[in-house]
Amino acid sequence: MKILITGATGLVGRYLARSFSELGELYGLKRPESRLEDLQIPGIQWRDGDITDYQSLEVAFEGMDMIIHVAALVSYESKDASRMIKINVEGTTNVVNVMLEQGIKKLIHISSVAALGRSPELTKLDETHKWIESPLNTPYAISKYQADLEVWRGAQEGLDVMVFYPSVVLAKIVDNRSSTQLYNYVLEENIYYPKGTINYIDVRDLSEAIVKLYQAKHWGDHFILSAGAVSYKTFFGEMAEAFGKKAPYKPVTTISLKLLLFFTKIAKAFGINKLPLSPQTAMLAQRKFILSNKKLLSAISHEFHPLQNTLKWATRNDS
Repeated sequence: MKILITGATGLVGRYLARSFSELGELYGLKRPESRLEDLQIPGIQWRDGDITDYQSLEVAFEGMDMIIHVAALVSYESKDASRMIKINVEGTTNVVNVMLEQGIKKLIHISSVAALGRSPELTKLDETHKWIESPLNTPYAISKYQADLEVWRGAQEGLDVMVFYPSVVLAKIVDNRSSTQLYNYVLEENIYYPKGTINYIDVRDLSEAIVKLYQAKHWGDHFILSAGAVSYKTFFGEMAEAFGKKAPYKPVTTISLKLLLFFTKIAKAFGINKLPLSPQTAMLAQRKFILSNKKLLSAISHEFHPLQNTLKWATRNDS
């Protein structure tokens, strides 16, 4: 079995590569300028390419039996909307079309819970939720939803697919990726916390669950990947305890939210803001909702890392 992972140099791609390293001959797609020194992926072979470059994928995918498609642009900025369509949607279209062209049958697609969509009245979300137009759907969510449509088109044309919807992915502070930027908010000892809930998953649980579902051959299916949901107050409080920092202690009100968004906009203009905050993400953070992992736990046996265990692990510098 020859397995190629797009986005293998990114956070989720790197952990998935480690988890799949003993299950086949492993390849990673990388840009020519990518740095590989700190990835520590045993046995991986690299092929140059870019999901937005169709011809490079034709060369990189040659001889593969399965593609794990992770590569995507994650952004909460409206100015990046066109880039996300280019990378997330057109890139996924290229992956699907090259697979169909070359007769590669198996595709594992890493989507996002954002692709399931949100609506104002929603308090619980599972895999049966259907996308509807909503002011809560970010440009990123729209791009991932449209990318999913391309994957399911591929399934209709003969691909065996699995689609995964991770919640907020928790990894190490030193990983310094978009999904770990929440840590900076507590490390900088900001004082406000949103009133809503956060759904999360340890990246180690994410990669282990995907391997289990792959080994159980759940082709043609889709799963939410989430360990649970807690209030932001609890989440930031546990994070502060693990990091030895002062926890945010003021709930975000309508007035403070407007001020926070204003100063975030100013900070971004000077390139100094690291918090993934926009009017839409701010509204979402004020809402209470739960992602169901019932379907996942009925398909496999898995015990998630406790949140405090994940946060203590996040401070370590080892791989």
